[in-house]
Amino acid sequence: MSSASPKPAASPSFLGRAGPLVLARLFTAGLTLSIPLVLARVLHLDEYGTYYQLFLIATTLSYVLPFGVVQSLYYFLPRTEAKRTYVGHALLFVTGAGLVAAALVWAFLGHVAAYFNNPALMEYRASLALYTAFFLGSYPLETSLTSQGKTKASAVVYLVSDAVRAGVMVLPPLLGFSLHGMMIAVAAFAGLRYAATWLVSLRGVQGPLVDRKLFREQLLYSAPFGAAMCLAIPQQNAHLYAVAGVVAPAMYALYRVGCFQLPVVDLLYTPTSEVLMVRLGELEREGRLEEGVDAFKEAAGKLAYVFLPFAAFLFAAAPEFVGAMFGQKFLPAVPIFRVSVLGVVLSILPMDGTLRARGLTRAIFASYLVKAVVTVPLLWVGVKYFGMMGGIASWALAEVVGKGMLLARVPAALSTPKRKLGLTDVIPWRELGQATLAAVAAGSSIFLLRSGVHDAWMDLPAGFLWRVLPLAVAGLLFVVGYVVVLYAQGVRPWSALQSLRPRRAV
Repeated sequence: MSSASPKPAASPSFLGRAGPLVLARLFTAGLTLSIPLVLARVLHLDEYGTYYQLFLIATTLSYVLPFGVVQSLYYFLPRTEAKRTYVGHALLFVTGAGLVAAALVWAFLGHVAAYFNNPALMEYRASLALYTAFFLGSYPLETSLTSQGKTKASAVVYLVSDAVRAGVMVLPPLLGFSLHGMMIAVAAFAGLRYAATWLVSLRGVQGPLVDRKLFREQLLYSAPFGAAMCLAIPQQNAHLYAVAGVVAPAMYALYRVGCFQLPVVDLLYTPTSEVLMVRLGELEREGRLEEGVDAFKEAAGKLAYVFLPFAAFLFAAAPEFVGAMFGQKFLPAVPIFRVSVLGVVLSILPMDGTLRARGLTRAIFASYLVKAVVTVPLLWVGVKYFGMMGGIASWALAEVVGKGMLLARVPAALSTPKRKLGLTDVIPWRELGQATLAAVAAGSSIFLLRSGVHDAWMDLPAGFLWRVLPLAVAGLLFVVGYVVVLYAQGVRPWSALQSLRPRRAV
């Protein structure tokens, strides 16, 4: 048997490149998290529901109208010297898309307000149109830096932008300006972010701003993914629109609290997926694509050690979490919250980023098409007969179907003539098994704790610190249990997560 040819010297773990992005988002996560928590206490329930409806409209347009052109930077920039041209195309495209978004808000917000049974939405038409246009136009800011490997610069931008955004959303209501003041402030913030996007994204890159041939190539690559977003975002938000159309704004506020998730998924999944895409592009260029499956499994394995316990804790400690974060009046949202936790588990495998990096955007489109088709009857039956619980259950079932379709395409995407892969080859079985066992054991301890001290918790004095005490005790118990079970399996949690920290290139 011939000996295998030696591999090139290993570069620092690609997840180490994501370290600056993770740290920046970690620093601002607390500020970002404060937004819905503060607003839940300073706004009336009707106004709180209106806040969620306004940003539901803005985020739907902001993710659909870029049509995948911004995400295409992850594919083209690592492979080309004409970086300015591709970035210029993205900037001009989303600027036009922002104008379209503003026009749509201005023209159709009245119809949406009627469907939501919430005429108060029309009071925010101008500020919502401006915010949506500018925010959409600034979409390439962090992407243009990350896709060029400038993760530290991208981290700084995330840090500044998220911190300022949190401030302009929280301070106006705290100062007595209510939701109207907040919407004016976020529109002004989005305008400043749009100006910064042009200055930062084009800095240090040379070449023409527009090239018709390259734009055609970029658009052809983006089209399947963009079309997928036209299906995916409305599909993912369909349950939010369906529930908003049948309940009052105050009840909608309860539903959105049930759908709330801590930003841990975005904090780790997004930068890890982005850096994975860049890494797969580099491996392809260097003729080492057979190492791509190892990069995928490394990313998924590390995410499993975080996301599985995170989901188990949120499920087990849902009453303590909702009561501490939002207040006792939101406890009816606990059953909805427990179903929504499934989204954390489904984020372990960075499948969409892998398929985009390999140019298989049609597979993403197919999965979103099937999800959209499945979602319609699920929502019709679920919301009609089971109300808000039917809405969240319909979302969860559709997500399982879509993720399953994406997973089925990953082995072919990472296969090479030298290394053919099957489904079992791309899943980090050991890490999943270890994390699942530890998470289930730790989560069970919270249910046992609650059954023993429930009456004591009910008799606690009023006040924020007392309200947080049950959550803090449950969290401490869970962390200790999770770490102990991991250690019993021979896993050192800190070592397992070391590759998420920044490392110096050799």
